[in-house]
Amino acid sequence: MKESGSIPDGVCRSEVECHEQARSKLPEIAERIIDHCQNSPCYTHIDSEPIPAEGFVTDMIDLFRELLFPGYFSREKLDPVNVRYSLGQTVSKLFDLLAEQITHNIRHDCLRYDLSCSGCESQGHNISLAVMDAIPEIRQILASDVRAAYEGDPAAKSHDEIIFSYPGLYAISVYRVAHKLFELGVPMLPRIMTEHAHSITGIDIHPGATIGSRFVIDHGTGVVIGETTRIGSSVRIYQGVTLGALSLPKNAGEKLRGKKRHPTIEDDVIIYSGATILGGDTVIGARSVVGGNVWLTESIPSDTTVMMEMPRLIIKEARRQTGT
Repeated sequence: MKESGSIPDGVCRSEVECHEQARSKLPEIAERIIDHCQNSPCYTHIDSEPIPAEGFVTDMIDLFRELLFPGYFSREKLDPVNVRYSLGQTVSKLFDLLAEQITHNIRHDCLRYDLSCSGCESQGHNISLAVMDAIPEIRQILASDVRAAYEGDPAAKSHDEIIFSYPGLYAISVYRVAHKLFELGVPMLPRIMTEHAHSITGIDIHPGATIGSRFVIDHGTGVVIGETTRIGSSVRIYQGVTLGALSLPKNAGEKLRGKKRHPTIEDDVIIYSGATILGGDTVIGARSVVGGNVWLTESIPSDTTVMMEMPRLIIKEARRQTGT
């Protein structure tokens, strides 16, 4: 009979000893990590207040999509017999989850930053009810986004294809819900939602941006839309477009926080891939076209086309080697 703690057959003794020797150093390393958190200016969240639960964001977005596009993303088939029961269950689940997360986010800021009591749980329920009540309105504007995408994209075979598979519509859907939460003053959660969509689609829309109906992001990868951007109706933008702010001087962040720093895009504008439009005073007039790779930091009037001058191409033929 083998003694307790003996090395099993077929296991290299030197490997076991090496493993044990390495693990014996972990307590000392752990102490250094813990002491550093307490005694250095690093960012930690070792406090009694709750931290927003990022892990629930995906579940919440999935439930919103079930209600925004009924039957497309439901976990079961919807038909006239079960639609009221099924969607009613989704409404109940989403309300509970949303109210809990809003409450956590409000309470987090209240305790973390020593704010006066704001009745976080009551706020959580009231804001959740307001967002849920706005779902028909959000659904209607998303329907206009779907129609605009279909009408402007010959590659789209159906509205279903756009709803199921277009990353632009996914990012816009999450943005429209997050924007409602942002308008209602919910801290942190709207940004977590749009950053989740950003991580999936490569499309970065700040929840504070204001975007009208019939908005289309074609392809989408690399699109950036800043917090104070204002976009009118029937605007289409392509991949790699940046609607951003001019570079700020050092220590200007607090002074300019909440001020208009990003451009205004009026109705019926098309912005092609790679274009960069910067600055809070920059206005792109209605029905204008901004060409690919254009850099703009000043306004252009309505009915204007801006494009780069055609570059001069240099084409060299491969030199043929001749035999000697």
